[in-house]
Parts: sequence; C-alpha cells; structure tokens
Amino acid sequence: MHDDWSRELTTHTGFQFNVRPAKASDEAALGAFFSHVSVEDLRFRFLTGLKTVGHDRLVAMTDIDHRKTENFLAFVDGEAEIIATAMLACDDAMEIGEVAIAIRSDYKGKGISWDLLAHIAAYAKAKGLTTIQSIESRDNHAAIDMERQMGFVASPYPDDPVLVLVQRHLK
Repeated sequence: MHDDWSRELTTHTGFQFNVRPAKASDEAALGAFFSHVSVEDLRFRFLTGLKTVGHDRLVAMTDIDHRKTENFLAFVDGEAEIIATAMLACDDAMEIGEVAIAIRSDYKGKGISWDLLAHIAAYAKAKGLTTIQSIESRDNHAAIDMERQMGFVASPYPDDPVLVLVQRHLK
C-alpha cells in the first residue's frame, strides 16, 4: 500500500494530533486556520508583512503535486479545524527541500512544531533529499533555536541581513 504519510503524532508534552497531506478541498479550512495565526507569525511564515492569506497563496498550499511539494496539515478532533501546517518545497533535482511551518496561536507551546519538523525531515529523507532548509527572519528566535536543537546549522542568508538560512543535512 502507498504511504501518504498520514500519522497520529504525540508531542513531548503528551499532546496528540493527526497529520495528513493537504488536498485541494482544504482551501477554505486553511484560510480559516490562518485567521488564527498571529500577524507576527504570518510575517515569519511568509517573510512579508501580509495580514491575510489570499486565495492564490491558499491554492499554492492545497492544490499541490505531492511530488516536489507537500503540505502537511495538522488536526485535532478529527478534521474539524487545522491547527498547523508544514510545507516542504523541493528543488528540481529533488536534493534540497525548503520547510515552512505555521502554528495556530492558541496551540503554541505544546511541541507541535518539533513533531511536524521531525515528520517532514523523515518524509524528506524517505524521498531521497540530502538537505532540508528554512529561511527565517533573524527575529524568529524560537524557530531558529528549535531548529538548532534539532541539528540544523544557521548561517547568514546571502544578500539579506534580516534573514538567516538554517540547514540540516539528512543522512
């Protein structure tokens, strides 16, 4: 049977949630999810000052090819509400994947980001990628610290002093 990487995950705090790949029909739920993400976290996720996530961005996160791009959505209580999203976008050579994660403000501090990042790293490794990376705002100390604790190495982002490139080689 084909593994779509749907899983039930339990964080170090004991919080349980389900993840599965996004599908086109998730667009409205994903839009509702982003209305529960702080403006600061929207800036960290999209590296821009947008206040709402529009239709084109939502389509890009839900109507995906599931080969070069995957977006895992996290749910509690069935699939009533999305509590987090973790996207992986791979280069054409399928060697490097860029990760972007966002968590609902009222679900932060439960360990969800840790487990989503570990899930996406395992997925990337299974796909044969050699490196996963994230482009972070230098101000996003929580994400950079978490990534460092998970084996990522931070370095200056080329030609942009407000960004940091955080990378982890997969073995």
